[in-house]
Amino acid sequence: MRYNEKELQALSRQPAEMAAELGMRGPKKGSVLKRRLVKLVVNFLFYFRTDEAEPVGALLLERCRVIREEPGTFSISFIEDPERKYHFECSSEEQCQEWMEALRRASYEFMRRSLIFYRNEIRKVTGKVCAGLQRAGVGLQVAGVGLQVAEAVLQPWLMATRPPHRTPWNSSAYPRRPGSS
Repeated sequence: MRYNEKELQALSRQPAEMAAELGMRGPKKGSVLKRRLVKLVVNFLFYFRTDEAEPVGALLLERCRVIREEPGTFSISFIEDPERKYHFECSSEEQCQEWMEALRRASYEFMRRSLIFYRNEIRKVTGKVCAGLQRAGVGLQVAGVGLQVAEAVLQPWLMATRPPHRTPWNSSAYPRRPGSS
């Protein structure tokens, strides 16, 4: 896989939708649970050693499944390799539920389905077909009809649909630096 490490590190410093210290176990056999600072930024899940500023790794949350394992734990696996799972342990069942929902909403696939749903809802209300969405202040201009939508709801979609300026990604974690755990 190819990636631009500087851009990835810059993205990891952006404000997070969610961040917490969780137990994390990688996909390798015999991997042990380690405390990691886990940070969700757009559709990347970064994980850090608790005492370091640079990420140990990142998961691109596309074509993945978030599954509850046991109470207070969940896993992330990817469609291309469902046996390769990253396990996470939360401090409470509520925290686990919050993380699972946030991770499911983070993917482009979810945002695309949401956009299609809202386009259909707008069509039902206005009777007009939505050819496209254009940002207009804090609202949207849809097929000539003004529609106020909370910017916080649209922010993840707007960020994810910006023209790509990064190198292509696949859905596995980026390689670790030599000598890191």
